[in-house]
Amino acid sequence: MATEALAPLDHLLAERACERLITEFVRTLDLGEPGEVAELFTHDGIWEWAEGDRRIEGRDALRAYFGSRPDDRLSRRICTNILVTLTSGTTATATTYFTTYRVDGHTEGMEPPRLPAQVGHYEDTFRKVDNQWLLGTRSTFLAFAGPTERIGPADESRGGQG
Repeated sequence: MATEALAPLDHLLAERACERLITEFVRTLDLGEPGEVAELFTHDGIWEWAEGDRRIEGRDALRAYFGSRPDDRLSRRICTNILVTLTSGTTATATTYFTTYRVDGHTEGMEPPRLPAQVGHYEDTFRKVDNQWLLGTRSTFLAFAGPTERIGPADESRGGQG
C-alpha cells in the first residue's frame, strides 16, 4: 500500500508509532531493563555502527548485547529532530539526533554535570509486523564521541553535601 493511499489519520498514527519506538528505545536503555530493547526490533532486526565492525543481528543477539550493559552505568539519552517518513503502509524510515550522557561506577545519587559521551544521529527503518510497528534496522552515526568515564567512591568531582 503506497503512503498516498493511507488516510491522513492512518498516516499520522503510523508516524507516531515509529516516533514512540524511538522514545521507548532510549527510555528502556536508561530507565528499564536494557535487554528488553530487543523486543522493539523485528526478529531479524539489526543494530550497526557506520564506522567500525559492530553489527548486532537478530533479537537473541540484541538481547544479549544490551543485557550485558554494566549494572553500574548511569546514562541519559536525549533525542531530538525526529523525522519519520512513511515509505509504504507497512514501512518507514527515520532520522533522529541524539546526545548521550553516561558514566560507569555509579552507585547512587546525582552526579555533577559532564560533557556528553556521544553526539550523533540514528538512521532507522521500521516494518509493521502483525499490526505492530517495529525497528528493522538502526544505524548509529557519531559526530562526537569519547570513552565512558568511570567514577568511583573516591571521585572528588562528585557533588553532594559534606
